[in-house]
Amino acid sequence: MSLKAKVEAIIYAAEMPITLDQIVQLVKELVAAEGVDDAEIRSQVRAAIEELTADYSSDDHGIELRQIAGGYRMSTKPEQHDVVRAFAKSLKPPFRLSLPALETLAVIAYKQPVTVPEISEIRGVDAGGVIATLLDRKLITTAGRKAVIGRPILYKTSKEFLLRFGLSDIHELPSMEEFEKLLAESFQSDLLPSEGTLVETSSSSPSASPSALEDDSSEAASAEEEAETPASTKPE
Repeated sequence: MSLKAKVEAIIYAAEMPITLDQIVQLVKELVAAEGVDDAEIRSQVRAAIEELTADYSSDDHGIELRQIAGGYRMSTKPEQHDVVRAFAKSLKPPFRLSLPALETLAVIAYKQPVTVPEISEIRGVDAGGVIATLLDRKLITTAGRKAVIGRPILYKTSKEFLLRFGLSDIHELPSMEEFEKLLAESFQSDLLPSEGTLVETSSSSPSASPSALEDDSSEAASAEEEAETPASTKPE
């Protein structure tokens, strides 16, 4: 891969404007292996940025490379404002799930098809109320009934689940250990001072940034989820 391609990928992936010094540090080891000194590396990176800026200035591109706040960032061109705004409005807004809801969703994702009693046994609390919320969000769906006494309903993840989490199929799910680690990191980073049990899920891509909050009814559903009862205290 050429230096120009590396610089392009770095700037594209950066969430905030990235400086020339930061880019140089990132590519330094790769270029230095060729016996190029620091001054030459900096010069090559600057030249790559200038080439990219010229390339994206063409009318054939809907995005441009701009220098903002002392760094470089890719953004849509002003003349594409209307179409980008229409696209942004069509995106599904992020929504919040309580930690119990995420835990229940994880159990269904990895154990599907699975029944409510089975989920409750794994989690140690009754999952009935959370199931209703996940069904309402269309993250799960029914998968028939289990051939046992009482014929309990089986649940599995839905197409909406795949869309929300950016998966082509359930086989792309990380291992249980990786998922638990990601869940813990997500919960810590998205912890809200006044709503300590809510985290957001979104269908946005790295370059998309829809921002909308759930309505009062979804907040009420989250409140119900928090009032979970230990499975052993509820009749099956």
